[in-house]
Amino acid sequence: MMIRDDRTSEPETGGARRRAILEIAARLFARKGYRGTSMRDIGEAAGVQGGSLYHHIRSKDALFVELHHAALDEAERRIAQAASQQLEPWARLEAACAALLEIQLDPDSLTMPMMNDFREVPATVRTALIERRDRFETRFRDLVANLPLPPELDRSIYRNLLLSQLNSAADWVRPGRLSPRDIAEQIARVFRHDISTG
Repeated sequence: MMIRDDRTSEPETGGARRRAILEIAARLFARKGYRGTSMRDIGEAAGVQGGSLYHHIRSKDALFVELHHAALDEAERRIAQAASQQLEPWARLEAACAALLEIQLDPDSLTMPMMNDFREVPATVRTALIERRDRFETRFRDLVANLPLPPELDRSIYRNLLLSQLNSAADWVRPGRLSPRDIAEQIARVFRHDISTG
């Protein structure tokens, strides 16, 4: 996951230090989850003592939200790039599915845990995460809107079933047999089943 620091008023050394802290925090959150990671853990791992950490980070909640949003920004960028290389609607959907699966199934991914760790965060944090996730899913809403689906098929149900399969892939995919691209092709075939024959 690429961490961007848009605080241009901060000296370069401060910006670089903050980016390093964000990278360390992202790895800790990915490994230990929201609840299992404390500001003290982050400070110790980053070599920043006590109150000095709060010079760079306002709070654990704000930090988690920032990292979650950065994870979705990166995922959205990769999905948009993959889909934009295809012209046909089904090919665009399959490319987007493959890009999301590559993120979800990467064992070293920081993005996937940040995207999926909603269970243990406080309600105010969860609200911010859900709002950003809903904006992220607009990408798939647009892709599904352009598919030649039968008029009686509810596109919202279709999209949610598709995203449920993609987002839970790490729970049911066994590594080694099929690549993320192969799995995306299979999922796209299942979701296209019988549509062309009416």
